[in-house]
Order: sequence, then structure tokens, then C-alpha cells
Amino acid sequence: MADSHKRDYDLAAFAKTAPAHAQISPHWYRTPIDKKSLKPLLERRDAPALRDTALLYLLMASFATIAILLMPSHWSIPFWAAYGVLYASAADSRWHECGHRTAFKTGWMNSTVYHIACFMIMRNPITWKYSHARHHTDTIIAGRDFEIALMRPPKAIHTCLNLLGIPDFIDACRRMGRHAIGRLADDEATFIPATQAQRAILISRIWLCIYAAVIALVFSLNSLIPLLLVGGPRLFGAWHFNMTGLLQHGGLDENVDDFRLNTRTVYMNPISRFIYLNMNYHLEHHMFPAVPYYNLPALHELLKHDLPPPTTSIWAGYKEMLPILWRQLRGEDVHLTRILPESKS
Repeated sequence: MADSHKRDYDLAAFAKTAPAHAQISPHWYRTPIDKKSLKPLLERRDAPALRDTALLYLLMASFATIAILLMPSHWSIPFWAAYGVLYASAADSRWHECGHRTAFKTGWMNSTVYHIACFMIMRNPITWKYSHARHHTDTIIAGRDFEIALMRPPKAIHTCLNLLGIPDFIDACRRMGRHAIGRLADDEATFIPATQAQRAILISRIWLCIYAAVIALVFSLNSLIPLLLVGGPRLFGAWHFNMTGLLQHGGLDENVDDFRLNTRTVYMNPISRFIYLNMNYHLEHHMFPAVPYYNLPALHELLKHDLPPPTTSIWAGYKEMLPILWRQLRGEDVHLTRILPESKS
């Protein structure tokens, strides 16, 4: 897709000024795959997601219990840190997968985990349902994709602070407050249907009541434990999902119609894959978003002949991405050039 207009990441401004043809989603290249091979990978099952969800909440309960028992000793800190990563970073991948409605076969299970995870990560389930649908139709297209984490030039301080979750936390609180008084942000209004606005507003009002109750408990009990359990981990547990999330598209091309040019697959360790729900196979996920997370490794094996070589580790991903981001910070309009197999038609 030709980059025929000046790049503008502001969705509201772009919607007003872009030519009509720029509003049309591109026709994405997808690796040809035999339907018989794809069909079993599309199968949704409750068992794997129930196992992983039960393990997640069991680990969270265990870490929180140990941390509380060890307070006020400094020995509680590692357990709060582990709880925080599971609270915030694992919630990030759960809202994502359950938002696609692929984690569980049973619909209400997807909806339940989705709404819990959205609350934990402070992402309005209505806003992010529609923003993520846009992200998949207009992936890393400036002025259309609400979820571009690294723009050009990158916001270096903003990105570093997000390892503590600070800018995202502030933005989430600001949007929640705006919803609570009955308003959508201008950029949200470009992708949330008007018929769904009241649902987003109602949910934000409910959430504000819950957080107000948590703050009230902090003062009434004269203890930070309620805040360490609910809300606070959105800050101190955000580093993992930001670390992995930046690798999804960071340093790659924009305004193209081939996921192989703007999306990265990264091999990761088992712990990160559990927290991340296999979203390290991100290129495969964008090509075939209906494939559940537990089938992505098998999908990767089917597609890898037609994809750029996967990045071998988190460290290798940053090693290739950071020099590009540094050049972009200096004002160069550059990106990583992916080597595509000759099989592209």
C-alpha cells in the first residue's frame, strides 16, 4: 500500500484530513495454507485455557499470600514483584486472547476472563474490543491503528517510563475519568460505534467505584495491602508486557500490506511464553488471528518456510531493534528491512 500522504498518528485528525481511499483497509498477504492443515489448528478447546487460567490465579494467590505474611519485611518484595507481573503482564495477554474469543471453546469463559483481565490491565473492554479489531485490519498504518506503541520518531522518555507502566496508567485513568462523565476521547470516537459508547461509559463508572473502595480500604485499614493487591500492580508489574509488546512491531515497516514486513516472531523462554500466551508467535497470529494461542507453535511450523527467520530471543530482538530506534530518534526515516523468502507471489 503506497504511503501517499504525510504520516499522522492522530486518529481523529487523520480521519478529518485523509483522502477517502486512505480509509480502506489493505488486502493483507497471507501465506497460502491447505485448508485440511489449517482446520485442526482452528479448533478451540476449553482444557488448555482452563489449565493455564487456573495456574495463573493459583500462582497469583500464592505469591500474594506469601507477600502479605512476610510484610513489612523486605523479603516480601520479590513476591509482590512476581504477583505484579502475573497481575498486569499476564492480564495483558489474557484480555488479548479472550478478546479474540479463541482461548476457550465456551463463550462465557472467554467473556469472563476477558472482563477480569481488562479490569486488571485497566483497559476498557468496549474501547479495546474495537481498537484491537482496527489493529488487525490496519496493522501499523499511521492514522488508523490505535495501538502503535513505537511511532516515528520514538518517544524515548515515554517508552522508558512505560517499563513502570506510568504513561499508560495515566492515560488509562484519564480515559476512565472522561468516560465516567459521559464522554469518549476524540480518537476513540473514530472506531467505537456510537451504539456502544454507553456501555464503555457504564463500565468505567463501575470501575471507578471499585477503585474508590480500594482507596477507602487503604485509609480505613491504614495499610497499603489493598492497593498492592488491586490497582497498584498495574504499575509495578507492567514491565514484562511492555518489554515483549515492543518487539511485536518495533523498528519494522509501516503502511504496508504484508505482515511479514511489520510484525516480528520471537523465540522466548517458557516462563515468558506462559505470561505472554504464545504471542511471541506474533507474525503467525496476525496472519491467522482465529488460531488459538496453544496452536500457534504448530502454525509456526507450517508457515515458517514463507516467513522471515524468527528472532532467536528477546535479547536478539532488542539488539536488532534498538539501533533502528536510535536512528529514528535522530530524525532518520528508517526501518528494519525483512528478508522475505522467494516464495512470495
